[in-house]
Amino acid sequence: MDKNKTGFASAVIVAGGSGTRMGRPKQMLPLGGEPVLFHTVRAFLAAPQIGQVVVVTPPENQAALAAEFEGLTFALPGSTRLESVINGVQKTAPQAQVVAVHDGARPLVKPELIGRCVQEALIHGAALLAVPVKDTIKVCAGHTVQNTPERGTLWAAQTPQCYRRAVLVEALEKFGSQKDATDESQLVEKLGVAVHVVPSDYTNFKITTPEDLIFAEALMQENFIYRTGFGFDLHRLEPGIKMFMGGAEIPHTKGFQGHSDGDLVLHAICDAILGALCEGEIGILFPPTDPTIKGISSVEIARKVLEIVRRRQAEIVHIDATIITQEPKIKPHYDTVRNSLARVFGMDVKNVSFKSKSHEHVGEIGRGEAAMCQAVATLKIRS
Repeated sequence: MDKNKTGFASAVIVAGGSGTRMGRPKQMLPLGGEPVLFHTVRAFLAAPQIGQVVVVTPPENQAALAAEFEGLTFALPGSTRLESVINGVQKTAPQAQVVAVHDGARPLVKPELIGRCVQEALIHGAALLAVPVKDTIKVCAGHTVQNTPERGTLWAAQTPQCYRRAVLVEALEKFGSQKDATDESQLVEKLGVAVHVVPSDYTNFKITTPEDLIFAEALMQENFIYRTGFGFDLHRLEPGIKMFMGGAEIPHTKGFQGHSDGDLVLHAICDAILGALCEGEIGILFPPTDPTIKGISSVEIARKVLEIVRRRQAEIVHIDATIITQEPKIKPHYDTVRNSLARVFGMDVKNVSFKSKSHEHVGEIGRGEAAMCQAVATLKIRS
């Protein structure tokens, strides 16, 4: 269990499928600007009852997750879903009171529903999320209806399915060889443990077909708002120092003087991003009075800002920066700076705008003694 979290439960997220119906593994398909599995993991990290998250997924997915999230535990998938669950449960902390098993392809699960299911499992021994069936169900032989069950008694099971750890371990040890089981609750039921149903909502569906991904994207869009932030920076030009602009070194006899490397383009853009998030400005994160960061690369400043973007579950969708300077001539460097900005912020270059204006020889900027940059950034933020 993560010693930094107070949660008493471990989560096992099963994400080992090959994605035969989707053409590639569905858990890594893009949804809302990032892989499906990232949304699933983030929901469990946000549930205070969860103290450990075990992700059962192939090594290539593990590397992507480890780069995005800290503190995850990993397990390799088996040849069946049940084998994958067993592998994941073996990695859960022995002191966990409850284990929550969840499909990696259910990215819209709400942290509050996770918590409710965990709490009910602690009380009853076993619990699962489910919704009442809306359609009339027919039991068929081939294409012939045999009977029609009473719809009022039917519920569609979802995940997470949560169990006291000892209950789940016993069920897996006794019945784990039954590969035809489609969920763990079937095994727990064989122990004679009653599984408690926790009413869920219909948005917690499993992405199985291409249409499901379209529905999930539409639902996610309802949970986002768009904000635009403004940034500004001004630096003196000094001879004999390197000039950095948008993370790229520009050949010139002068450079931008500052406590960092003076990259006023990155500074203005970072302030615009922080403005859209209402998270202050870079002078708070990197005070100019701090001698330990003297000469720091502005790319490092941008990385810190990107950490805040990820923590806020936001996405930078557009950047537009204008540098106002008399020298050097910037137009020859447009593509260099745009491509550099796209790399720094992990964006498609088509969503990055960079341009310049002269100051018509007016004032300090017009005399080549200083330069300024103005920037706007538009972010999509989870509401």
